[in-house]
Amino acid sequence: MSSRTLDRAKVTTWLQDYGVYLAVVALLLFNLGFTENFLSAANFRTQLVQAAPVCIVALGMALVIGTEGIDLSVGSVMSIAAALVPLYLGAGPLTAILVAVLAGVASGLFSGYLVAHLGVQPIIATLALLVGGRGLALVIAHGQLVQLHNPDFLALGTGDVLGVPVTVVVAGVLAVLAGLLVQRTTFGRHLVAVGGNRAASTLAGLPVKRVLAGVYVISGALAAVAGVLATARLGASDPNDLGLLMELSAITAVVVGGTPLTGGRVRVLGTVFGALLMQLVHATLIKHNLPDSTAQMVQAAIIVAAVYVARERSRR
Repeated sequence: MSSRTLDRAKVTTWLQDYGVYLAVVALLLFNLGFTENFLSAANFRTQLVQAAPVCIVALGMALVIGTEGIDLSVGSVMSIAAALVPLYLGAGPLTAILVAVLAGVASGLFSGYLVAHLGVQPIIATLALLVGGRGLALVIAHGQLVQLHNPDFLALGTGDVLGVPVTVVVAGVLAVLAGLLVQRTTFGRHLVAVGGNRAASTLAGLPVKRVLAGVYVISGALAAVAGVLATARLGASDPNDLGLLMELSAITAVVVGGTPLTGGRVRVLGTVFGALLMQLVHATLIKHNLPDSTAQMVQAAIIVAAVYVARERSRR
């Protein structure tokens, strides 16, 4: 192997490992210099709050992708959670949240069973829930937007913990837990092994089916949590629009954050920064009076670049 090829391989590896952090820093510096009022505390708060739901969903997506799977149902699970909240809010916010999260767990069990026990391809299994889940949410809500007035529940979307928005705090805690799960638990090690080589993991006696089902359950639960927080922030249950295209945003954050679609690796911190990067890209373009369509095209270019870098690394 020539020195030029070795240098290219090193650059590719470095970009996948650290590129997302460099991109976030570069974008922050650009905005500090050229975007009016970007340095304000209110703006930073807004960016973090808007990135938090994507981050939460992306954490679950990263675990699924780590097993060489995909979960297209997360947006619909958010919609189901939103539809259930007003039905049980009369029994108290905790009951409503618990029911919504349990619905996310049940959705994950459904997808996980299809993938782990019936051998259905992940994209097909979760596509079924992508379509049917939102329909179910609309049936539950009778297709209507419902305004919410419970102050304790709404505090989840508007309240602070020591000056930090509750949504951001929840996202941060879940990111730490996800990191610990991947790095410090047997389940996390099994997850990476299954994603790296499922056949070898089966021969080694690892609980492959349990791991596969488990990641979809976690993904469903986290999507439901994101749905609850988004509903609280909106102050209304809107299963028509809540979570639309969230699956694409989550996959983008995971891929840009350095987790390969081929599985066998999970970058939790990279996923968090990936969610933040995509939010900053979108906000930067909008603040400079570029249309939303341009922001979407730029995000698409970033995805292509991230996938290319991951592909180049996997070939070495």
